[in-house]
Order: sequence, then structure tokens, then C-alpha cells
Amino acid sequence: MKKALSLLMVLMLVLGALAACGPNREEGTGNKDEKDNTTDDAKKPEKLVIWEDEKKSAWLDEVGKKFTEETGIELEVKEVEMASKMKEQLRLDGPAGSGPDVLTLPHDQIGELALAGHIAELKVEKDVTDRFSESSILAESYDGKLYGLPKSTETPVFIYNKALMEEPPATMEELYKFSKENTSGDQYGFLALWDNYYFAHAVIGGMGGYVFADNDGALDPKDIGLNNEGAVKGTEYIQKWYKEGLFPNGIIGENGGSAMDGLFNEGKVASVMNGPWSFQGYKDAGIEIGVSALPPFENGEHMKTFMGVKGWHVSGYSKNKEWAQKFIEFVTEDENAKLRFEQTQEVPPNTALIDDPAIADNEGAKAVAEQSQYGVPMPNIPEMGSVWEPMATALQTVVTGKAEPQKALDEAVKQIQSNIEANHSN
Repeated sequence: MKKALSLLMVLMLVLGALAACGPNREEGTGNKDEKDNTTDDAKKPEKLVIWEDEKKSAWLDEVGKKFTEETGIELEVKEVEMASKMKEQLRLDGPAGSGPDVLTLPHDQIGELALAGHIAELKVEKDVTDRFSESSILAESYDGKLYGLPKSTETPVFIYNKALMEEPPATMEELYKFSKENTSGDQYGFLALWDNYYFAHAVIGGMGGYVFADNDGALDPKDIGLNNEGAVKGTEYIQKWYKEGLFPNGIIGENGGSAMDGLFNEGKVASVMNGPWSFQGYKDAGIEIGVSALPPFENGEHMKTFMGVKGWHVSGYSKNKEWAQKFIEFVTEDENAKLRFEQTQEVPPNTALIDDPAIADNEGAKAVAEQSQYGVPMPNIPEMGSVWEPMATALQTVVTGKAEPQKALDEAVKQIQSNIEANHSN
């Protein structure tokens, strides 16, 4: 009898446990899909807060309306000065709960913000990343993980005064020859800020130098290629232009950019290497400019300019990360990216748009899009901050004749390694 009672008690306990594990019919009687939709609706926020760059949000009136119609989620758009305030404002407003769900950032800030947890890793399907150039996705990644989707790209290009140069040269060697023939007194054939590493990397990288080795999408700050054979060869090439008087002494150092622009605006320079930010100023000076990708070297290797990418990111503090990611996937679709370009003139790295008339018929945009294919993302790891000053010092000592390339670059790399060890060692 006791044995039978014990078996009955065990049976009752098992049945109770199975009932507890089963579905609660009072929570919903629909099928699985209906239940999943109900869960999704419960997670859906009433609104998302979006931080866009200053004076660049008008396009969201139309695109945001479409997103709201499709999802039922309202958008609160705020313009923030990206260059100097976006990052610092996120650090303050994010933890306080008054920050954005989505914000835009230049890609060179990603490493620092990802390490601190200020921005969230994205998990997107391959068909989403496939809409962008490979280099722009690399720019939006840190330590092999994706932290943003690209919205625009910029990189230095070749700009020429159509009154002084009929068409861009086919190679850098042809440009060198043109410059030799058209430099006299205060007239110059070509100018570039090659004592500034941001611009000089085009030559150094094009000849085989690199900042940090790329190991499957993760940059290795212990492997520096700024004094290798290619970097030395590139610096020797730069040195030649200064030694032969093709660049004036006045475009060296902090005031070099304004000096170069001044000469170009006065009609004293046939061509320059500069970025899309300079187009309007040259036009305002009355110069009819032509724009193209930079000429390749005679061996076919392209100038590897540093490429800057602006991207959309999900705040690490957002309570709506899933929907925030859906928003940035939506706004970077080709059609929406094209609309943003038409209103802001910032070139999207969507590969399907390169041949779209909106970009292909725009000389400046087409040049940026083409050169971006040859460019390399400016390193976005914190250690990059240790590179700029030593490289500027090395280049300036070379172009002013105070040191030879190999010695100057060896000293620069030694200083970079020391800076990284002091500021970024574990």
C-alpha cells in the first residue's frame, strides 16, 4: 500500500512539472507566428532618438516618414556638431538616459568608443554589408567586429584648373613631367601637402608602406610598416618634388593648407591634391575646376589615399538596440542613401550607386567614389593617435633637407612604438 502510494505521488509530481513547462494558454491562443509578432510589438518603442550631423538632417523628413509608416515608430531627430561634440555628448547623455538610440560618427572614433561600450556591436546579414564597398565596411569595424553602417565617404582627389590644364594626366609620371614644364617663378604645375602624413600616405601606401598590419580585419599596432622598403621609397619620391623646387617652401607646416589654397585661388597653380571639402571654396574664387581620381603610378599602382567614413551607430546605452539597427539598415538602403547624397552632396559608399547618374554625372562625387575604391580606411584603433606627430616630424625633416628618408622614418617608428607602449600598454 505504501509502495503504491509512493508511486502515485511521484506520478502526480511528474505531471505537475510537465504542466508547468507547457504553454500558458491564458497568455495567447494563437499560433507561434502570431505569438512572436505579439512579442515583437511589445518590444517596439514609440520613438527612436536620432543624432544627425549639423545642417544635414533635412533628408530625414522624407526617409523618416517612410520608416514611421512601415514600423509605426516615430523619430526624434536632433542635429549635433559631429566633429567636436557628438562623441563627448554621448559620453555624458548616454549614461544619464537622455542620449540617442542612433548617432553618426567619423570612423576613426570607433575603436575608442567601442572599447568603452559607448556604441554597440551590430549583427547584420551579409546582404546588408554587401551593399557597401569592402573598404567602407572595414572602416566601420573594430577588432573584427562591425560597429556601424557607412553613410558617406571622403578622400583626397585630383583637382585642376581647367584654364591651366586641359585634362588630368594619365599617370603620376606624366604629372611630374607637366609640373617640371609648368613651374616657374610663382607659377606651379601641381601642389600637395606631402609634409602632412594624412596626404603623404597616398604616396607611401601606394608604394608599399602601411601604418598597422591588417590581420583578418583586426589591426595589429605591434606591426608597423612606416619604415619598410615601400615607405622609404614613397618618402624618397616625396623628397624629389621638394628638392627640385616643384613645391614652394611656404606650403610646409601648419599654414601649408591655407597657403596652397591661396595660390590655387589666385590662378597660380594648375592642379592640387585636396579633398571634397575644398570644392566650393575654389568655385567661389572663380576657378573652373575639374576633378578626377588621383593619377596612378606608371606601374599601375594607385595612390592609396586615407579614406574617411562617416557611419550610423547604435548607442551602447539604447534600450531599443534591435529597432535602432533596423533603422540604420533602412536609411542606408540604396534609394535612401541616394536621397541623402542629393541633399547633402556627401558621397555614399553604396557600390550600386557609383554608376547612378546622380553620382556619375557629378564630376566631384564621381572622383571621390572612384578614389575611395583605391583608398584605405584611416586606422580607427586608439593607437593611431601615437602616429601623427612622429610622422609629421619625419616628413618635415625630409622635405626641408634635414634628414634622409630611412633615418627619419626609423626615428618616427621608434617614437611611435614608445608612445604606444607608454599610452596603450596593458
